[in-house]
Amino acid sequence: MSGLLIEGVSHAFDDVAVVRDVSVMAAPGEVVCLLGPSGCGKTTLLRVAAGLERLQHGRVCIDDTVVADAAGGIHLPPERRGIGLMFQDYALFPHLTVRDNIRFGIGADTPERRTWIDQAIRGMDLDGHADSFPHTLSGGQQQRVALLRALAPNPKVLLLDEPFSGLDVSRRAQVRQQTLDTLKQAGVTALMVTHDPEEAMFMADRILVMNQGRVVQDGTPVETYFQPANAFVAGFFGPVNRLPGRVANGHVTTPLGRFAAAGLADGAGVSVLVRPEGLHLIVNADGNFTVLSARPLGGTSMVAVEIPDGVGKLTLEARVPGIFLPATGSRVDVSVDQDAAYVFEN
Repeated sequence: MSGLLIEGVSHAFDDVAVVRDVSVMAAPGEVVCLLGPSGCGKTTLLRVAAGLERLQHGRVCIDDTVVADAAGGIHLPPERRGIGLMFQDYALFPHLTVRDNIRFGIGADTPERRTWIDQAIRGMDLDGHADSFPHTLSGGQQQRVALLRALAPNPKVLLLDEPFSGLDVSRRAQVRQQTLDTLKQAGVTALMVTHDPEEAMFMADRILVMNQGRVVQDGTPVETYFQPANAFVAGFFGPVNRLPGRVANGHVTTPLGRFAAAGLADGAGVSVLVRPEGLHLIVNADGNFTVLSARPLGGTSMVAVEIPDGVGKLTLEARVPGIFLPATGSRVDVSVDQDAAYVFEN
């Protein structure tokens, strides 16, 4: 296929498997994120695609060209794969200016590419720094230079490894938007590694969630967040409240009510996972829940509540829009948004 195809790839270090039969497809112009915790195999998979690690099992194709095939003994070096690489530490050349860093490795220094560099520098708000050296730039400026350097040779596929991890929170949002705009304007196929769910949601057309060397879910950001395949995926996208229960007649009964447990056998032990934003609170002197704490978080409030002793000690966290700060010890009623609740077998 055109774009990027990683097919049936497995990889091990010292006989320890870190990637287990993983396949990834990224269509032309598509941004795909490999998302998962440290050690799940996502960076190894990126390095295999780049040719920085020799393929052990499977194959890699870029624009219908086989660039690596373990069975056939094919292993094209990175410079012959038509890829752009952007590393976590940016890896800019300290002795080269911004313009020369971007120009490095461009191949034929044509008027068209020089024009592209000038336009790209202006588009990334770097026009005042074209002749500056990397050590004089902020982290966000260095990130943008590294991105343009990776795009300058007009690669077929761009591979990015944790590209925003070195930026502070205030700068990250702006640089992410600029990066996404640049990728879409270039129309390049991109495969990005990240451990940040919010980053993946913002950047990706599709997210591949990895755990223990395998892809456990492949879907759009909306599908991945609102239709998690298992408890790991649901919990990886942020804190969840866990209510234990047991299936009876296709449902599980909890202190927050009954939830459908379709497809699960009667008697099965399950956990009902509810996102904090899926809990709705109403102050009520006769309510069934006791407020333990309430803290403002800018545009939302985080409220911890506890089920009364007669039901059992169970603490839940609710994220409520706006300022909602009931006093500690006050009582509330709690209802649940069924679309933010998921039932998984233990």
